Amino acid sequence: MEIQVQLKALAEKIHLLKNKIETEESTKHAFVLPFINLLGYDTFNPTEVVPEFTADIGLKKGEKVDYAIFENNEPILIIECKNWRENLSIHNSQLLRYFHVTKTRFALLTNGIQYQFFTDLDEKNKMDEKPFLEFDITNVKENVINEIAKFHKSNFDVNNIVNNASSLKYTKEIKKLIQEEINTPSIDFIRLFASKVYSGRLTEKVIDEFKDLVQKGFNQYISEKVNDRLNAALNKEAEKQQVDENEEITETTKVETTEEELEGYRIVVAILRRKITIDRIVHRDTQSYFGILLDDNNRKPLCRLHFNGSKKYLGLFDEKKNETRQALSSIDDIYQFEKELLETVGFYEVENQV
Repeated sequence: MEIQVQLKALAEKIHLLKNKIETEESTKHAFVLPFINLLGYDTFNPTEVVPEFTADIGLKKGEKVDYAIFENNEPILIIECKNWRENLSIHNSQLLRYFHVTKTRFALLTNGIQYQFFTDLDEKNKMDEKPFLEFDITNVKENVINEIAKFHKSNFDVNNIVNNASSLKYTKEIKKLIQEEINTPSIDFIRLFASKVYSGRLTEKVIDEFKDLVQKGFNQYISEKVNDRLNAALNKEAEKQQVDENEEITETTKVETTEEELEGYRIVVAILRRKITIDRIVHRDTQSYFGILLDDNNRKPLCRLHFNGSKKYLGLFDEKKNETRQALSSIDDIYQFEKELLETVGFYEVENQV
């Protein structure tokens, strides 16, 4: 998903620059405008992204919201920005006023790192007090990325987002309540579980005893579920590794290395030893080809010898590890590709320096 890559790049940029950003204006240009861009909107197109959008409120004229994104000459999202160091919770009321006088269904409050998306689920044309989507751009979960993608220009659908917003909002609130109950169980929460496992009268003393038991039970349950998932993942990886090893063993037993392949390998070594030590040049023979690797690493192929058919070929690799086969009339023709072989080594040396 392209938007995931762009979000990660922006998060890295924020990490590098934020301590050099001092003002709200700098926050807008360094963090917020790139976010609007990755949503597919052209920040240089005044018919699409309008800075300092006028949102007159009653007798107060000239009130402006930082940005408004337009579609078909109507605002679809208004954005209020703050300095990245500011707490967003103290600015909701300002955006609420702007929301009331525009035709948009969505509002975004952000400091370039924290993002809060609002709509009007509770009362039409009045912005909800709580956001339905909230995230930290430096730590975005995969499920949140899917929600952000719905605001992309190519995906934007008012009804789809509003219908999903209700589910997001209440799911977020329920998760918050669950966390609170696990950390500090309420009396009602304790009674719910105590009444199902304790047959006696639920006195104050019993409730007090069950407070620790309920909390401990939940924490143990969560730990066990996490361990089960970890063990399942480890077992799956171990099974995969065993299958790979068995396949490798099976393949190895069928492979027969010829003297021609070894002679070709020695020629490649003679060429490459000018640039790297011999111990770094390793061969692995397979049923399909005779591979020559750097540092015995499958991700660093130097070349391949295709000598199993009626015609012989030398497989060379470019910067992106794409293989090109060169026909050989004899094994000695490998010397003609000295330049290409040495260049391949160079690709991996550059990788190591980056």
